Amino acid sequence: MTALPDWKISVIRYVRSAALPVDKYGHQPRLAALAESLADSPELPRICDADVLFAAAWMHDLGVFTGHRPTDSAQLAAWDHVPYTVARSRELLSKWGFPAEKLDMVAETIQRHEARYEPTIPESVVLRDADILEQLGAIGLLRAFVKVGRDTRFAVFSDVVPVAEKAWKTLPGQLRLARSRALAAGRIEIMRKFLHNLECEAAGNLH
Repeated sequence: MTALPDWKISVIRYVRSAALPVDKYGHQPRLAALAESLADSPELPRICDADVLFAAAWMHDLGVFTGHRPTDSAQLAAWDHVPYTVARSRELLSKWGFPAEKLDMVAETIQRHEARYEPTIPESVVLRDADILEQLGAIGLLRAFVKVGRDTRFAVFSDVVPVAEKAWKTLPGQLRLARSRALAAGRIEIMRKFLHNLECEAAGNLH
C-alpha cells in the first residue's frame, strides 16, 4: 500500500481531533470514499483531481464543529459555516504542504458542496452529490436523529420527521450524476419505510 503524503496525514489527524461532537467524525472518511467512487463518472468533463477532492471532503465541515462555530445562540442561528471553512482550510492546507496551485480549486469545491449551491467544477459536482447522499438512507437518518436534544432546531424526535421526509422527497432530484441517483434509490426506500413504520408504531404519540 502506498504511504500517504504528509499533508494527508496532517488533514486526517486534525479533523479527527477537531470533529466535535465526536460522532461528527465519521462523515469525513465516508464522504471522501463516496466522492472518490464518483470521481470518474462519465458525465463529468474530466476525472476529478484526487488531491482536491480528498482535501475538500475532509475539510468541508470545519465550521460546524464545536470550537469553530459561535457559542452564542443568536450568532449560531445566523452562522454560515462555509466562508469560515474556506478560509480556515486554505490556511491549514498551506501550512501542511498541500500543493499551492490547487488551493483555489479546494476553496471552490468547499464553497459549492451544499445542495443549495450550483456546482461549478467537477470536484464540486462530485462532493455535492456525495454530501447529498450522506443525508439519505440509514446514515442520513442516524445523522438527523442524533441531533435531537443538542441542536436547537430539534428538541424532540417529532421535530426531525418533517426534515427527514423533505430530504428523501427533494434531495434526490438535485443529484447530478447517474451513479449518484442509482445509489440514492436504495437509500430513499430505507427512509420511506423507516418513516412509515415510525408513524405506525408511534400511533400519534411520537415525542
